[in-house]
Amino acid sequence: MMFDWRTFALQTVNVLILIWILRRFFWRPVADMIERRRQQAQDLLEQARQDREAAAGALAEARKRGDGFSRERDAILARARREAAEAGQALMQQAQAEIVQARLQAETVLARQRDEAEREWAAQAGRLALAIAGRLAARLDGVAVRAAFLRWLIDKLAAQSEQVRESVVNGGGPVELVSAAPLDPADRAQIAAALSAVLGGEPKLVFSVDPSLIAGLELKAPHFALSNSWRADLAEILAELKHDG
Repeated sequence: MMFDWRTFALQTVNVLILIWILRRFFWRPVADMIERRRQQAQDLLEQARQDREAAAGALAEARKRGDGFSRERDAILARARREAAEAGQALMQQAQAEIVQARLQAETVLARQRDEAEREWAAQAGRLALAIAGRLAARLDGVAVRAAFLRWLIDKLAAQSEQVRESVVNGGGPVELVSAAPLDPADRAQIAAALSAVLGGEPKLVFSVDPSLIAGLELKAPHFALSNSWRADLAEILAELKHDG
């Protein structure tokens, strides 16, 4: 198995772009939000400190006026402490809840983007496989390739039930034999003879060409179809890769 540096480089660039996007459009706003909450908590604590200083001043004034204000002083201090503690605790709890929520949202976004990236890489791999298969098919001997695919087609037909083979011959309509490239008369005669032998009769054959098969032969009858091409094999492999992913 050869290591594909180009694919590796593309995947690395995609990951770096993803990290840059998250850093610029997600983590920075979250960090700014947390900083604002922290500043609000600091302001509240500062306000509480000022309240305590004011209470201390009121206490000093109360001492000057007499011991009769001691209870009021204690009440003011207790209320200031209680309010400051409650406000600070509530704000910290809210900030913690927002941090947890932001983290969950970030994990969800990352998971979704990771799944999308994996699907895109699988699609790119499928397109690359099709391109490679097309180039390989162009270099192979057409006669040898057709002979191999014809043998596989005959084997698949032989594996069908006798009822299915009879329906191909007596289906009431033409049987289309599709090839990736045009067939000469000798090839057509050879294929017709092989099909007649395995089907036990002479179907009404018509020949057509579909270059998207890449290589191979496909048989289409009114109530039966048999795919035997590189296009069908690659589509099946790509579907399995997507399912496993």
